[in-house]
Amino acid sequence: MLAGGTAAAQEGQTFTYREMGMAVLQALDKVTARISTLAMPLERTVRFGTLEVTVWACRKRPPEEPPESAVFLTIVERKRGVPPARLFQGWMFASSPAMSALEHPVYDIWALDCRDAPHE
Repeated sequence: MLAGGTAAAQEGQTFTYREMGMAVLQALDKVTARISTLAMPLERTVRFGTLEVTVWACRKRPPEEPPESAVFLTIVERKRGVPPARLFQGWMFASSPAMSALEHPVYDIWALDCRDAPHE
């Protein structure tokens, strides 16, 4: 279970999260101004430019609690002739994109939501 944010943690509140099967991320290429929505099942890697994004967990609060989605992910940059570099690994929160953002000169990636995975 994740803590419910700074203000809630100070008040001693905790919130429940439901594990979801798919994360929805927003990605921005700052050079081309292209914005993409990435709907990603857990444990699959999606490429965006030179970045490879893998979502490991996606948790969402139930509707009766304050809205929040939290995504645990890894972002690796792969450039030709250069060893892969892990740029980010950790939780991103939809309600606070600046709290744990990817800092990159060309790309921005932030969490939007968690959803149930579609049936295959």
